[in-house]
Amino acid sequence: MAFANLNGLNIHYKLEGEGPDTLVLINGLADDLESWEGQMGDFLAAGLRVLRFDNRGIGKTDRPAGLYTTQQMASDAKALVDHLGITDFHLLGVSMGGMIAQQYALAYPGDLRSASFCATYAWPGPFCRRMFEFWRDAAHTIGPAEIMRDVTVWAFTQEFFETREAELLEFEAEMAALDQTPEDYLAQLNSIIMHDTRTRLKEIKLPVLVLAGDEDILIPVELSRRLHGGIKDAVWAISKGGHAFLWEHPKLFNAQVLNFISALPKG
Repeated sequence: MAFANLNGLNIHYKLEGEGPDTLVLINGLADDLESWEGQMGDFLAAGLRVLRFDNRGIGKTDRPAGLYTTQQMASDAKALVDHLGITDFHLLGVSMGGMIAQQYALAYPGDLRSASFCATYAWPGPFCRRMFEFWRDAAHTIGPAEIMRDVTVWAFTQEFFETREAELLEFEAEMAALDQTPEDYLAQLNSIIMHDTRTRLKEIKLPVLVLAGDEDILIPVELSRRLHGGIKDAVWAISKGGHAFLWEHPKLFNAQVLNFISALPKG
C-alpha cells in the first residue's frame, strides 16, 4: 500500500503501468479505488500508466471531520499528482468523481491533456437534490451501508436484475459491507448536493468527453446533456447501461474512454 501525507491527510493510492501517458481516475460517492477493477486490465493493456486513489472519507485515506466539497477533493487530487510528479495527464471521473474532475479542469487546466466526465452533472437540480437529501436524512437511521445497498436499484438496469443475479448479489454484498460511518458518508454526500459549475463550464477549453449511460435514472441523462452543452467542443457519447454502466458493461465503457483518448493529438 502506498500513502502520501498531503493537504493534512494521508491519501491512499495505487500507481500502475509503465506507459508514457498517464490516466488519473477519480471514483464516486462511497467508492474506494478498488471500484476501478473492471477498468484496470484494459487501461493497462492500452499502454497507460494509471493512478487511482481513495478520496477523503473512504477506504484507507483519512476521514477528517467536516463537510467536504468537490473543490476540496480536487485540491486533494492536485496535491497527489504534484507529489508524484505527474503532469500532462488524462483525467477521468465518474459520478461524484466527474464533479471533482470538473473542478480540477477549472482550477488546474494546465495539468491536463483531456478530461472525461462520466455519469455526472454540473448541478443536481431539484430531482437529484431531493433524492440526495433523502439519503442524508436516512444516514443516521439506517446507515450508509443500507442506503448504498439499496442504491443498486437506481444504479443498474432492469436487464441486469433479470439476467445477472449472481453479480447483483455480489454488488449488494459489497455495499452492505461498506465501512463508512454516517459522518464520513455525509461529508462526501454534501459535496454532490452543493456541486454547481454551471456558470463556469465555458471556461473549460481542453478536450472533454461527457459520457452517460442510456438508462441512467440516478443522474438522469438530461443532466449530463446539460453539462455537455455548457462546454465548448466537448464530445458527447452514450453507453449502454444505467448509472453503474462502468460496472454493468465495463468493456464498452473502457472502449469508449480509450477511443476518446486515442483520437486526441499526441503530446
